Amino acid sequence: MAERCGVSDDPGHRDGQDTIDPELTVDALERMAARLRKAAAGKERVLFATGHPGGLLDVHRATADALRVAGCEIVRIPGGLTADEGMVFQFADVAMLERGATLWHTHSPEPMRAVLDGLEREGRPLPDLVVADHGWAGCAGQRGIDAVGYADCNDPALFIAEAEGTLQVTVPLDDHVTDPRFYDPMTAYLLDAAGLVRPGPGVGSR
Repeated sequence: MAERCGVSDDPGHRDGQDTIDPELTVDALERMAARLRKAAAGKERVLFATGHPGGLLDVHRATADALRVAGCEIVRIPGGLTADEGMVFQFADVAMLERGATLWHTHSPEPMRAVLDGLEREGRPLPDLVVADHGWAGCAGQRGIDAVGYADCNDPALFIAEAEGTLQVTVPLDDHVTDPRFYDPMTAYLLDAAGLVRPGPGVGSR
């Protein structure tokens, strides 16, 4: 975690403020941008999902919009999926977990497992690429699908997955800032580095 995220490497640091190295974030965004360029060049099928709908939903939505404009197919998930006592559904091109009319924060891999199993039951191809976070990204990588994701400094799983070669890229960031608009400069940087155009108002998911 110290190497890939920038947290303190002192084993005695057990409480208090932790850190993310912004240079590592930028490096990872550039690696993610390279994978997005490949997806755009190949007109790949891309699936977006988030366990942090209160924070990262618009990051994923904007990236999905840009890849669609570039000619990618944004995967539509099957209807009627359930996992972890909730409904797995898609809003603004991004798969999420819903319970009791509330978008749910989750680290669980089960919602992504439900999506991939549902696609297979319908005889539809699996995604060429998954862009996600938490267990959504981890599950896709474990199924052998190219996956990139975002993770916070207290969420080591995806960093370990990248180190082991299961996940292609893990971007270290605070995954739930106080105002999701604070992610806008990061999203703009990612899309610019990937050579993608961020669609303006009126161009969105369908």
